[in-house]
Amino acid sequence: MLMNLGAQVLMVRYLATSEYGAFAYGLAVVALLQFVAALGLQEAISRFIPIYHENREYEKLFGTIMLVAGAVTTMGLLIIVVVRMWVAHFLVHDALAIHLLSILILLVPFDAADALLDGLLASFTCGAKDIFIRKYLIGPGLKLGAVLLLILRHSSVKFLAYGYLTASILGVLLYVLMLKRVLDGQRLLTHLNLKKIKIPAKEVLSYVLPGLTSIFATAAIASISIFLLGEMRTMTDVAYYRVVLPLAQLNGVVMASFTLLYTPAAARLFAKSHFSAINTLYWKTAAWMSVLSFPIFAATFSFARPLTMFMYGTRYQPSVPVLALLSLASYFNTSLGFNLQTLKVVGRMRFITVVSIFAVTTAIALNMLLIPRLGALGAALSTVAAAIIYNLLLQLGLLLTSQFNAFDRRYLSIYVTVGLSALGLLFLQNLTAMNLYVALPLGGVVSVCVVAITKRKLRIAETFPELLSLPFARQLLS
Repeated sequence: MLMNLGAQVLMVRYLATSEYGAFAYGLAVVALLQFVAALGLQEAISRFIPIYHENREYEKLFGTIMLVAGAVTTMGLLIIVVVRMWVAHFLVHDALAIHLLSILILLVPFDAADALLDGLLASFTCGAKDIFIRKYLIGPGLKLGAVLLLILRHSSVKFLAYGYLTASILGVLLYVLMLKRVLDGQRLLTHLNLKKIKIPAKEVLSYVLPGLTSIFATAAIASISIFLLGEMRTMTDVAYYRVVLPLAQLNGVVMASFTLLYTPAAARLFAKSHFSAINTLYWKTAAWMSVLSFPIFAATFSFARPLTMFMYGTRYQPSVPVLALLSLASYFNTSLGFNLQTLKVVGRMRFITVVSIFAVTTAIALNMLLIPRLGALGAALSTVAAAIIYNLLLQLGLLLTSQFNAFDRRYLSIYVTVGLSALGLLFLQNLTAMNLYVALPLGGVVSVCVVAITKRKLRIAETFPELLSLPFARQLLS
């Protein structure tokens, strides 16, 4: 996170606003099309590869790898051809943006392959240390290196585009070498027989395809705003929106960490038809994520002005309300918990599909209405409205599920405490115009108070007793 944020800050301060906007526009297109190229197969890898490996069904194991590799390569090349030859000129009219997109679009198959190889290595119980070093150190480090070379060589934004492409290629090659080492170490290649390979296309696609709409909707709600900003406004407007998006998305870090714990637990309870237990697990997890994410929300929402000015300078002052709104959208999604994942666990795939399509359609309609009038601010308003509508509809789906409560009143005091604290800090910021050096310590003090007030409802000693071993934690939490 620090390396990615460092690369973001350095490139924003070095590049002109319109140059960064054009570069960010290309990255937004790549981020969305990466999901299309991957076809959700990363979830299939995590599910099927361990099963085939455990059951010694090597013909299906290698068949799944071939299916995934072929699908990603084919879709990636098709996307590159279509975008470079036709779509780019319809997406945006800025010459620099078109040129950068023609370079960055080459990232699509490599970024998709990166995500799939990550899941593949984990499925073979590759060492967590190796995956950590590759994914969280080498990957971001290569991109940070590209930004540093850009500045040291006083190069143009085109150099940065090629630098990002090179970093992605090197990352995939490193993953391939790691995969070969794992296959050799477990002697799996000795079981490779091309004549006996079975490609379980029906099993894999039947598992993946129903969930594609929700994956696409989650990625598209934020990306659509960038596309339409580039079409209806200028690259400067794209920059005002995109520059603060990574900061706003930090509100989802805690949620991403809890995902690995929540879904298996909910699935086990569903197998036993314990809906009341799922309800308890759901709201306890949502309450925990709301409290743990509050410090980030306070910094990005209540202190959006000093944070933006400190990170990116006064020329990005129009991004202040954009950051506050995008942060609200991200935190709202986190505070309502794993509604989407729970609906997947209980098998409400048709409902998810309908709601996801409606959410994306709503986002497009709101963007087309507000962007021509308000620019980046209109895009942010559209994003937060679409995100809130999407989450409320998912909550409705939970309400329609047997024995599930759309809201658990036991945790109402936690949400009231969090909401009043954030609004209070926002009021103080607008009243005093404090700088970041004062705002962050104040936010830290209020965050501690939020934990102290909500600790009884959270039942910290029962849920995470390990926390009490930390310095001063017992005095604060018990």
